[in-house]
Amino acid sequence: MALTKTPVCDFGKKAEDFNLKSIKNKIISLKDIKGEKATLIMFICNHCPYVKAIIKELAQDCTELEKYGVNSVAIMSNDTKNYPEDSFENMAKFAELNNFNNTNYLIDETQEIAKKYGAVCTPDFFGYNKDLELQYRGRFRELKNLKPINKGESDLKIAMKIIAQNQKGPINQVPSMGCNIKWFN
Repeated sequence: MALTKTPVCDFGKKAEDFNLKSIKNKIISLKDIKGEKATLIMFICNHCPYVKAIIKELAQDCTELEKYGVNSVAIMSNDTKNYPEDSFENMAKFAELNNFNNTNYLIDETQEIAKKYGAVCTPDFFGYNKDLELQYRGRFRELKNLKPINKGESDLKIAMKIIAQNQKGPINQVPSMGCNIKWFN
């Protein structure tokens, strides 16, 4: 596990289209998940301790953000041959176990989408406005020893609510950090 931090937000960069298989065996595109006011695209996986530390709260936040016109999608891009815990079958189990049922969980079997987005770690969050222009590339919330530091709303939820309301993300963003994406050899 190599600890990796996300780069600074490239404000205004357009979201890349995709057609990926969901854990419900449907092909989902960017158009299918685009939110009325904002869209959250996140790269996660099943085995990363950083994802595991936040997944239940993240699932709740994604559900609550729907009230603000924000749709969410999670994409798993890791090499499943060398990391079988991240397999398609285990993705479905992981989603069910963590009440991550309202959010589409997709597999990026070729890793092409992770590369197009420039995703570097799990979790890696991309928050877009209604025009699919990037406005947030930050953390979920501050963690110490994989435990939340503060209570209250997560940095991600606050940022996505701001984007839904103003179409602009917060200027100051703390990078997300987690395990590096497990690229094919």
